[in-house]
Amino acid sequence: MIPLNLASIAQACGGTLSASATGDERITGKVEFDSRKIAQGDLFIALHGARVDGHDFADQVMDAGAAGALLYRDVGVPGVLVAKVEQSASNAYATAHDSTGAAASVIAGMSKLARYVCDQLTPQLCVVGVTGSAGKTSAKDMMASIFSAQAPTVAPPGSFNNEIGHPYTVLRCDTDTRFLVSELSARGVGHIRALTEVAPPHIGVVLNVGSAHLGEFGSQATIAKAKGELVEALPADGVAVLNADDPLVAAMASRTDAKVMTFGTAEDATVRASEIRLDAQARPAFRLHTPEGDAEIQLGVSGEHQVWNALAALAAALAAGVDLSTAVTAIQAHRNASAHRMDVRHRGDGLTVIDDAYNANAESMRAGIRAAVSTARGRQGRAIAVLGPMGELGQDSAQEHERLGTELAALGVDKLVVVGDQPDAQALARGAGSLTEAVTQTPEQAAGVVEKLAGPRDTVLVKASNAFQLWRVADALMANDAINEDHNAINKDQQELSELQVNDK
Repeated sequence: MIPLNLASIAQACGGTLSASATGDERITGKVEFDSRKIAQGDLFIALHGARVDGHDFADQVMDAGAAGALLYRDVGVPGVLVAKVEQSASNAYATAHDSTGAAASVIAGMSKLARYVCDQLTPQLCVVGVTGSAGKTSAKDMMASIFSAQAPTVAPPGSFNNEIGHPYTVLRCDTDTRFLVSELSARGVGHIRALTEVAPPHIGVVLNVGSAHLGEFGSQATIAKAKGELVEALPADGVAVLNADDPLVAAMASRTDAKVMTFGTAEDATVRASEIRLDAQARPAFRLHTPEGDAEIQLGVSGEHQVWNALAALAAALAAGVDLSTAVTAIQAHRNASAHRMDVRHRGDGLTVIDDAYNANAESMRAGIRAAVSTARGRQGRAIAVLGPMGELGQDSAQEHERLGTELAALGVDKLVVVGDQPDAQALARGAGSLTEAVTQTPEQAAGVVEKLAGPRDTVLVKASNAFQLWRVADALMANDAINEDHNAINKDQQELSELQVNDK
C-alpha cells in the first residue's frame, strides 16, 4: 500500500481514531486480515468472521509490529474506528454470519480506503477488470503474467474476487504499480457494480455467460445482466473486451460507450485464434491473428478452453498498449499460478493426474473432461473421471447432473468414480450407467478406488465444486510420489490461502 498515517486513513474511510491513536502512526507495510501474516508497519483489518473475530487478535498483531488496525470497536490499540453501516440483505458469504454489522462495516471501511488509494495512483494505474461464469482466475493469471512482463503489476492471489478479496488486492498497489488486474465475482445483480466502484476499471473483460450460480440468478439472462455491469462501468475512453463466440457476451457491446474489442474464433473477432490443436498433455497451440500482426502460440497450460482465456488476456494486453511480441512471449511462458485449476501432474509410475477441483459448473466440467480425454488418448491410456457435485445449479440441479452423466461416454470417459451421497451425486452416477465404477463417500475412498483401477498410461481428472474438496483425491494419489513433494507443499500453501475467504463466482 502507499504509505499513510492513521489520520489520513480515518479521513479516507470516513472513520474516527481510536482512543489510543494519535493519528501520526504511519502504515509503511501492507494491509492484512490474517493475523499470522502481520509484519512491521502493517495495517491489520479486524474482520468478524463466522468462527473468529479479528478484534480478539488486536494485541497480538501490535506485538508483531502492526502500526495500526481498522476496527469496528475500540479494543485499546491504535487504529481507525470505521463508520457503522446498515445491515444488508446481500447474499454475500462474507456477511452471512454478520449479526451485528461488524463485518459489513469493516469491509465498507476497507473498500473506501482501497478507492482512496486507487484514486491517489491515478492516472499511472491502469485497472483491468475480468469477469465471467468460468475461467476468471485462469484468465486473470494469464493477464498477470503478460502485464508483469511489461511493468509492475498487482493481481489477486488465488480467487480473491469478492467484497473482501477485491479491496484487499487493490490495497496491495503502491507507487510503483502500473497495472492492477482485478477479478470480479457476483452472486447477484449489483455485486459487480459495487466492486467497480472500489477500483474503477479502464479495461473490462467478459469471458462468458454460463450456468455458474444459476440457482441464485435464476436465468442466464440475469447472469448476463450482472456480468455486463463491468462494461457499463467503463469510461468513454476505456475498452470493453468481449467474447465474440458467446452471443450473450457479444451483445454487451450495446451497454457501453467504451471502445469494443472482441476475441474468439469468429472471423470478425479483433483477436482471433485459428488452427487450434492439442498436444499429448492437452496443451493448446494455435495461430493468433491480431491488428498488430500474427503469431504462432503454444500454451503451457492444459485444456482447449484455455485458448479463450489466452485470447482474452492477449486482447486486454493489446488494449493496454503492451507490445505484441512482449505479450506473445509472456503468454507462452505462463504456467498455472493458482492451485487446483487444470494442474497436470505425473506420477513416477506414469499415471497422469489432473487436479481441476477448485470449482465446477456444467461448462467447466465438460472442458475439463475433454482435456483429460485428450491427454489419455495421447498417452494411449484410459480417461478416468473422479467427479463430485456441481454446486448452486438451482431447482434443475439433479437433472443437470444426470444429463452430464449421460454425456460422459460420448465425451470419451472410460470410467467414472463419483464422490458424495447427495442426490446430485446419485443422479450423476445414474446418468453414467455402466461407466460408473464406484460411488464413494469421501475423497480418500475415491483415491483408493482409483489406485486399484488405474494403469500407468491412464489419466485421472478430479473435479467438483470446491466445497467438496476433491483436490484431496489428487493429493492422496500423489502423496507417495517423491518427485511431487515440493509441488504438494506449494498446493497446500495455496489452499490455506484460498480458505481464508470463501470465493464467489
